Parts: sequence; structure tokens; C-alpha cells
Amino acid sequence: MLVWWWWILPAVIGVAGVVTLLAGLGALFGGRPVSGLLRVIGGAGVGVLAGFVALAGMNVQTYSRLTYERPVATIELEQIGPQHFTAHVELPASPTHPDGSRQTYDIRGDEWRVEARVLKWRPWANVLGLDSQYQLDRLSGRYVTTEDELNAERSAYDLRPSSENQVDLWALGRRYDLLGQAADSLYGSGAAMPMSDGARYEVWITQSGLIARAVNPQAETASEGGWR
Repeated sequence: MLVWWWWILPAVIGVAGVVTLLAGLGALFGGRPVSGLLRVIGGAGVGVLAGFVALAGMNVQTYSRLTYERPVATIELEQIGPQHFTAHVELPASPTHPDGSRQTYDIRGDEWRVEARVLKWRPWANVLGLDSQYQLDRLSGRYVTTEDELNAERSAYDLRPSSENQVDLWALGRRYDLLGQAADSLYGSGAAMPMSDGARYEVWITQSGLIARAVNPQAETASEGGWR
């Protein structure tokens, strides 16, 4: 969301400065040098103030746009055995699911991982209002050790939209360069966290890709212990 008042405020101040400056110039040429000079100085000062406010607004707008993020999914875990969990996945509202959706998956491993295809815009396009776009791709379980990863039971689920008639904009954009210079990259992004009974996580999309956050004590304890 654009912070419009950061642009409206310097515009109003700038207009006031121009009016004061023009009035001062009129007074100078009208034979009132003292009042005219004071108005010219005042108008110039107001113009400088408007410039400072505009620069501050640009900095705030740039920071706000480049750090913007939004929720992708919420994951709650229920342990049913060693390295065996039920994952309850909630997705936010979308054109295909106006009320959001909730699915349950059987996950094997020590960690869960969500993957997505991400369209990343260049920073100047973010500042102008374009947000990174994503399409969820896969939910899977991961093992901490390579031996388990190679030999233990695996689990992976397709999270892509099921519509057979859906146009794959990512593939078209990559093949025909439809997005021009505003697009920085089309790539795969993933977020993973340790699994623990009762843990709850949120997955977010930033302007650069997916991130995951622990949102309850069980998840915080698991993430602190799992990444040491």
C-alpha cells in the first residue's frame, strides 16, 4: 500500500512556498523591497522544507515497499509417532478459494518444507507498487541426517492449483520474456522448520521469497533446538 500522505504533504508545502515566493517577487518589483525580500526568503525556506519532507517520504516509501510481506500459509503440527506428524495447513483467501482452505497431510521426517515458484520484481518496481508473486508448489518432509534422507520413508504433496485449464504464467513469462525489465527473476523458493508436537508456524512471502516464523512456544522451542 502506497503511503500517499508522504507525497501529499510536501506537495502542499511546496505549493505554499511557491505562492509565498511569487508574492515576494511581486512585492519586490512593486516597490516594497523589505516585505518582498522577507516573502522571498520565506518562500525559499518553505520550498527547502518541502524538499526535505519529500526526501523523507521517499525513504519511508522505499523502506515500506522493499520490506512488505504477506501471509502464505499457517502450519500446525500433531505428532503421531517418531518422525511422523500430521500437518494442518491453512491457506489464505484466493480467487480459487475465497474463504481460504484447510488441508491435512501426513508428514514424515524431522522438518517440514514448503516450496513455491516466485516472481521477484526489481527494487524500483517494488517501490512503484508491484509485489512479488508466488504459486505454492510442494509440501514435504525432510530428515536431518543424510542417511535418513536416503533411506527413510519420504512424504511430498503437490500444492499447485488443480484446475486443468489454468494458464501457467510463470512458464510463459520465462519462455517469452513477457514481463520485461520490471521482472528480476522467476525462481523456486522454500521455507523449512523443525517439526514438534503442537508447534504452529506461519509462512510469509517477502519481496525476495518465502520465510517461516514460529508463532507459539512449542514452535519457538523446536526452532531454537532444531537449528543449533
